[in-house]
Amino acid sequence: MEEQNQTPSSNAPQAADDVTRAQVQGVEAASGDDVARLTQQVADLEAKAKEHYELFLRATAEGENIRRRSAEEVSKAHKFAIENFADNLVPVMDSLQAALADNTGDLVKLREGVELTARQLAAAFERGKIVEVNPVGEKFDPHRHQAISMVPSEQEPNTVVNVLQRGYMIADRVLRPALVTVSAPR
Repeated sequence: MEEQNQTPSSNAPQAADDVTRAQVQGVEAASGDDVARLTQQVADLEAKAKEHYELFLRATAEGENIRRRSAEEVSKAHKFAIENFADNLVPVMDSLQAALADNTGDLVKLREGVELTARQLAAAFERGKIVEVNPVGEKFDPHRHQAISMVPSEQEPNTVVNVLQRGYMIADRVLRPALVTVSAPR
């Protein structure tokens, strides 16, 4: 009986070794497939990451180009913004120089020249959207007027009575407030 007991027990370790070897070979075979699959996944992900990095670099470069072009356009706009208005003032300067060059001493001609020059300047202001503020009779507005004094008047209190220096506005912004005298409360 002892021999029968020994045979199965001696075969048991060998059978267990055979099962273990088969499992290891199965794992190795499966591992080889898994490793190949995982290696392929890593390669695919690296390729995608490289593609995204290149897209990122292009987008960054494009953003820098847009920023640089915008800065240049703003600089040019600031530099040449007054060009149109200056172009409108050149004829006014021509008229003033012609008046200064006249040595005839004819005051009538001089006055006509000054009036013509004033009309040219008014037209240049109009094209440049510069509006004259002449608020006689209007309510005093501290945003558009600068009161120099208050004078007794028959008008309602805080009404502009006299304009000492005209004001100017450009596109709803005060360029220079009008210097005015205002009616005093009674």
